[in-house]
Amino acid sequence: MSLPGPLGTPIRLTAAVLALIGVLTVALLGVSLAQTGTGELEIPAAGTITLLRLLVLTALAVQIGELAGVRLAGEGPLPRRWSVPAAATGAAASAGMLVLLGRLSGLSLGTVYGLREGRLLLVTTNALALAALCAATRRPALALGPLAVAVGAEAMRAHPEAYTPAIGVSLTVVHLTAASLWCGSLLYVLRTMRLRGGGQDVLMRYARMAACAFAALCVTGTFSTLRRLPLDGVLSTAYGRVLLVKLALFGLTALLALTARRRMLHGADARPPARVELGVLALVVLVSALLTVVPDPHWLLP
Repeated sequence: MSLPGPLGTPIRLTAAVLALIGVLTVALLGVSLAQTGTGELEIPAAGTITLLRLLVLTALAVQIGELAGVRLAGEGPLPRRWSVPAAATGAAASAGMLVLLGRLSGLSLGTVYGLREGRLLLVTTNALALAALCAATRRPALALGPLAVAVGAEAMRAHPEAYTPAIGVSLTVVHLTAASLWCGSLLYVLRTMRLRGGGQDVLMRYARMAACAFAALCVTGTFSTLRRLPLDGVLSTAYGRVLLVKLALFGLTALLALTARRRMLHGADARPPARVELGVLALVVLVSALLTVVPDPHWLLP
């Protein structure tokens, strides 16, 4: 049951502020907390990098999810597009990481492109900026090309290893795309249902797509973990600890998705568990950003 307008507005505002404070706290302090007692070298500017990575991942989820959500919504009124500001924010965050990389490396912007990560960040920045321009046109689906380039660049940036990099990049491309579809599409579907005052059929179509995304996440996540994390590093490395938190949140999300599906099959309102599912998925994205910043355990363990 929703709260009355005069009472509900300040409560929702307070909840939003507390959520923002929580996100900032985890983003800025999460890496250092995960590394406590592991003996791993401290990551320079880890909190800032995590926050910028979170903005990039969120931008990809919002825009990819919106492109899929428009198709899932079918006929009827559609919510206002968020893809343009999301892509622009992601481009700005990627540019911020490029500037930060130059500062940490002691290089100017004119020479930081000589680094592999610098070139990939430049590709991501330009791809998201182009995606924002495409989303602002009458044919927003044109943004699919730049978004694919951004996903590919992010996957390559996340796998600088010399051992079978093509496998790692391929797994991450599928994983990042599936995660963006699951989280971003649910956001768009819930916004559509709120605008229309219902629309269980839209949520049902989303559930079918989400089942495929869930399967892809399970397969790619399992293989990526087996490749990167030795069993003896699960508790002794920051990567293993953050991964355990992500797996716990992922399991909770799956339970919420099943609860929403059961409610739909019984003709009940599935929006309450779906809203909670979206909130937990947002935490998964936050933890995923942390996971891209902590040291790679493959280089730390024999």
